[in-house]
Amino acid sequence: MPASEELAKRVLEAGRCRSLTKAVLEGWARAGSPKQVEYPAAYLEAERASREAPKRASLLRRCALPAPKTFDGYDWSAVSWPDGLGREDLLSISFLEGREDLVLMGDVGTGKTHMASALCQLACDRRMEARFFTASSLVMRLRRARDEGRLDREMAQVARARLLVAGELGFLPLDADGARLVFQVFADAYERRSVVITTNLEFSRWGGVFGDDQMAAAVIDRIVHHGRLVQFRGESYRVKHALMREG
Repeated sequence: MPASEELAKRVLEAGRCRSLTKAVLEGWARAGSPKQVEYPAAYLEAERASREAPKRASLLRRCALPAPKTFDGYDWSAVSWPDGLGREDLLSISFLEGREDLVLMGDVGTGKTHMASALCQLACDRRMEARFFTASSLVMRLRRARDEGRLDREMAQVARARLLVAGELGFLPLDADGARLVFQVFADAYERRSVVITTNLEFSRWGGVFGDDQMAAAVIDRIVHHGRLVQFRGESYRVKHALMREG
């Protein structure tokens, strides 16, 4: 009995990652019995996983997550989804293909940073470049690069990412210089890569973050054009599980 189409597909997909000849793969993938084809399929998949593991580890190091996070056991109860985006859409990270943006907005401690970090993990697992910054750390990084005469190179490094996270926007106000640097990153990312922003401030208060209503409006205009707003409401996870309690 010939191998099933599903089994043959496994051989083809795994083998292509080893730069093997497609015609030869197709022939051997369908020539044997299911038991015979299962062995090369498992071998090629193991070989692919072994070769991809170092790349994923390298991507995660460059991503610079504050802490590794996944969606395993994630509490979705605080999340309010916009039209056209649901849990499965998010987990598929299909928004990266469309270079769409996400704004994760809402109460402190409700899972915004966890979600953004887990999205970076998913991107790296699928061999896509991702970078994670807080808004303040991004400013410091770019300012230091500019002072050292390498701002263009640093911006090019940031621009390599398919997914760029700017976390905690609004936790600390940006000075005029920092606001211009962050605006430059967002403007450069527009329609070229996906940006995920986490914030506890509604759009009407972003003028106070950037210190300039017009600059804030320009940022919002770019983000909302190809973006969606995911809102978070609820009690802080950290407060709910805190060791310290009032007597």
